[in-house]
Amino acid sequence: PDLSGYEKYGLGNVKYNISRIHVTAVEFPSTSISLIPGTGIKLVIGNASLTIDMNWNIRTWMFKDTGRSTVYISKVFVTAIFSTPLDNTGHTSISLTSCRKTSGDIDIKLNGKS
Repeated sequence: PDLSGYEKYGLGNVKYNISRIHVTAVEFPSTSISLIPGTGIKLVIGNASLTIDMNWNIRTWMFKDTGRSTVYISKVFVTAIFSTPLDNTGHTSISLTSCRKTSGDIDIKLNGKS
């Protein structure tokens, strides 16, 4: 979905709109799945990256600008634990028990008229 809103900076508000958000690349160079006896499944994703392209525009009382942006997020690490209990009918269900993530670097490139 598009993102829009305003932030108050100094003497005025900055209105912004971010639209046409597209994930253009996802990389999972290091992943593993293991069973945890009596608990469920552990998923580990290491050193993942994500590239997102979008349009943006901002407006203040003094100027306005529009453009495209590329956001590159790298060094993403995720560890998730899923429980896999049996339900009342004997079927296995799955639910997220815990999830931890960290991201290392974010590189933002803005291309606009100004």
